[in-house]
Amino acid sequence: MRHCRHHRSKKTKLTKPSPLQDVNLHNTSLLATAEQHASLQAWFVSRQIEAQFDFSHVDTSGFFDDAARMIGKGYALFAELMDRVRFAYRKSHSWVNLELVNLPQKDAQAINTLCRQLYSHTFFARYHYQKPEKIVRLTLQTALTVRQFFEGGWLEWYAFIELIELAQKRGVNFSCARGVKVVFPNEDLHELDVVCLPAGQPPICIECKSGEFRRDIDKYLRLRKRLGMDRHHFVICASDLTQEQAAGLTAMYELTFVNLEMLAPHLTTLM
Repeated sequence: MRHCRHHRSKKTKLTKPSPLQDVNLHNTSLLATAEQHASLQAWFVSRQIEAQFDFSHVDTSGFFDDAARMIGKGYALFAELMDRVRFAYRKSHSWVNLELVNLPQKDAQAINTLCRQLYSHTFFARYHYQKPEKIVRLTLQTALTVRQFFEGGWLEWYAFIELIELAQKRGVNFSCARGVKVVFPNEDLHELDVVCLPAGQPPICIECKSGEFRRDIDKYLRLRKRLGMDRHHFVICASDLTQEQAAGLTAMYELTFVNLEMLAPHLTTLM
């Protein structure tokens, strides 16, 4: 792809992204370094934008990325669980009961397995399965990081892993970040959910929405233009969109809308 050289400041030298082709991206703290973020930092500086990174946001040595992958790959089945947990947190409830008796046996087993795996990774404080009644009883974890995960952080982790795994698979060096705070010259502050800068290519930005997003469309249109990114590289990943809805919104606005199933195929067209 063409590199956007006409936007580059003559005083700014973009550093080469560090090679990560042979790294296990699901179990490394190598991403959580200033060196790994350096190319993105330089790209923002070249546009007179201050970028503030929290390196811990890309540390995959914990279980957040693994849990997000499990949820994302089976989201059609797990969506109700996620909605129930998110609703419980919002209403300050401490527990969730899932009745699986009316589900096909295979689906019930998959949901129960996910709940047990999430519990084993401490995403729930307690887990109990009443086998005769086919009821899963979950006690919510009070840790803020876990609450943030269920309230939407899981989708950021899912998009992040999909993006950097694709770059790695394509043999592309890259610089990546999550939760980037960007400050424009007029001091406007915005946060970017997921950003990846493949070597020799324009950056890719993914904004993740597990809830309502329609009121934010105009904000994203302005943000895309201020970043100088084309519509294909500025992606709104909304978990509850159908493919028809995503295609319709993409046709209406100068943004790219995808759901979880459409994310990887679209990213493949960019690298």
